[in-house]
Amino acid sequence: MVVLAASIVTKSGKVLVSRQFVDMSRIRIEGLLAAFPKLIGTGKQHTYFETENVRYVYQPIEALYLLLVTNKQSNILEDLETLRLLSKLVPEYSMSLDEEGVCRTAFELIFAFDEVISLGHKENVTVAQVKQYCEMESHEEKLHKLVMQSKINETKDVMKRKASEIDKSKIEKNRGDKGGFMSMGSGRIESSFSEMSISNTGSGFGSGSGFGLNTEIDPFSIKSKGSGRQPSAANAPPKGLGMQLGKSQRTNQFLESLKAEGEVILEDVQPKAGQSRSSAPPLTDPVTLTVEEKLNVTLKRDGGVSNFDVQGTLSLQILNAEDGQIQVQIETGGNPGILFKTHPNMNKELFASENILGLKDPNRPFPAGTGDAAGVGLLKWRMQSTDESMVPLTINCWPSVSGNETYVSIEYEASSMFDLRNVVISVPLPALREAPNVRQVDGEWRFDPRNSVLEWSILLIDNSNRSGSMEFVVPPTDSSVFFPISVNFSATNTFSDLKVVNVLPQKGGAPPKFGQRTQLVTENYQVV
Repeated sequence: MVVLAASIVTKSGKVLVSRQFVDMSRIRIEGLLAAFPKLIGTGKQHTYFETENVRYVYQPIEALYLLLVTNKQSNILEDLETLRLLSKLVPEYSMSLDEEGVCRTAFELIFAFDEVISLGHKENVTVAQVKQYCEMESHEEKLHKLVMQSKINETKDVMKRKASEIDKSKIEKNRGDKGGFMSMGSGRIESSFSEMSISNTGSGFGSGSGFGLNTEIDPFSIKSKGSGRQPSAANAPPKGLGMQLGKSQRTNQFLESLKAEGEVILEDVQPKAGQSRSSAPPLTDPVTLTVEEKLNVTLKRDGGVSNFDVQGTLSLQILNAEDGQIQVQIETGGNPGILFKTHPNMNKELFASENILGLKDPNRPFPAGTGDAAGVGLLKWRMQSTDESMVPLTINCWPSVSGNETYVSIEYEASSMFDLRNVVISVPLPALREAPNVRQVDGEWRFDPRNSVLEWSILLIDNSNRSGSMEFVVPPTDSSVFFPISVNFSATNTFSDLKVVNVLPQKGGAPPKFGQRTQLVTENYQVV
């Protein structure tokens, strides 16, 4: 009294899914299923028939048949109840009750059949229980994922350490070129360089106080890499081998392996020897103030804003301790939707009355040099809105199925408030063996087969290209596959329009030179 097999076949007899519950050869089950369409009658009221050895119990599901093959001693009422339960489960796992939909979810259907029938006998379960059992989390799977994620994180940490070592070596090289204690011999310099895995065959530095006397690295110099003085040798032909990284080959192999796995590696672009000094980055200012806003936006695919949140910070970096006793005078854009909040150590009354940021204790200086490389936070603000006109960039995605292809049209529209730089629109795709057929694009595109993502890149969006579009074709799929769409970009102006007017010394004298950096970046920008 057992169920031999549960199968889904087409009306022409093609087998889509079949699960056997007793020991039987492939030839036998294929023979039993091949005989089914020949034995089925038309115009009959019942949905079962018998042969010499087995009984077929079936139920039509649109253009398919759900079929149970049992022995003749099986209880027909129990078989009909099993068939009824399976017919409820099939639509739960197969989005479309056709050949393609069943084949796409074949394994999910087999797992569900196994929960209903055990060794040929029906289990006492419901549809809800079967779905719960199939969705049960595996402890071993979670542990495996945690181990894999830890390995990925460890690899990224190694990559960051390697990059940090390279940055530190560049900073120390720049310090050596600024001049210093001439009495330091070249042998002392070379020994310091060898400790940092750097080899140098020339002795034209003539300086090395940073290497011989103090091996600590200035975190502010690390933060503002590329803004220090470029070596004077950049305009002259190199002598000998010049500066070479001792482990450059191993580092390059490591970075190349990460690239092969799909990781994005940001490489430093070195200035060429033929470039003039005017093209080099500016000198590091004694006082640097950074205005940064992070944008979190969730747009609805049918239009409208689900979430719009801007969080901004103003941070201070001071290179020399003698410039620490200062006050910062700022100017805001007067946006009424922005709420400003000063650091607890700031003089709130002074800021409220004169827009000046200074410490409560005027005799206490701001930390300099050895502080946090990200700077000291002075002010933060936040803005939230549901006004779609505030959104810098809106995305419209229009998938449409035609025959055996899905045509996808994506369009962006940018607000005139910002000029957006390095825009990347990432569209998830179904699993593809080859890149999609991109028929038209304003900008550039790249297909990431590892993550099955199509990346649409626009270097700059300004008044010349406030709108653009891309069209591509993929095999037929559900429209929900193309969401959520992720967007990344940056801008040099902000919603707060905050500007540093002046830096005021508290002890009198000339104010120190200061510089301001302003940027708007996306933290989580999606269309769902």
